[in-house]
Amino acid sequence: MEKLRRGLSGQDDEEQGLTAQVLDASTLSFSTRVKWFAICFIAGVVCSILGTGLLWLPKGIKLFAVFYTLGNISALASTCFLMGPLKQLKTMFEPKRLVATVVMLLCLLLTLCAVFWWNKKGLALLFCILQFLAMTWYSLSYIPFARDAVIKCFTSCLG
Repeated sequence: MEKLRRGLSGQDDEEQGLTAQVLDASTLSFSTRVKWFAICFIAGVVCSILGTGLLWLPKGIKLFAVFYTLGNISALASTCFLMGPLKQLKTMFEPKRLVATVVMLLCLLLTLCAVFWWNKKGLALLFCILQFLAMTWYSLSYIPFARDAVIKCFTSCLG
């Protein structure tokens, strides 16, 4: 309704500013939201792959941890363009995703702490692995019955 009112009164979306438009995903066109989702997601994947490649360089663990963490943050932020930041935050902290979200965010933070403040390379690598697992578990929560299938698969393999 607000868009219609702005259109009839002659106000332009450009007056609203880019930041306000990004925060209100409904003001962006669908194609713009999909494009920015793809850009952020691909940037996240590239950062993660680049970080993995840097891992094998001498003293590359710091670069690996930073690029891998930035990649995960970028990939996670990419979905804000599809559903909007407020809806993204609401869905992230729904009861079925709460544990995965908290573990994922903690691991993002702890990875950087382990590399920059504690200088513990092994701990940073462990937190990167936990980031991957938490991000995977979080992502599976959006696919109906995916978590149940993974649990069933692992229990049949182990039992």
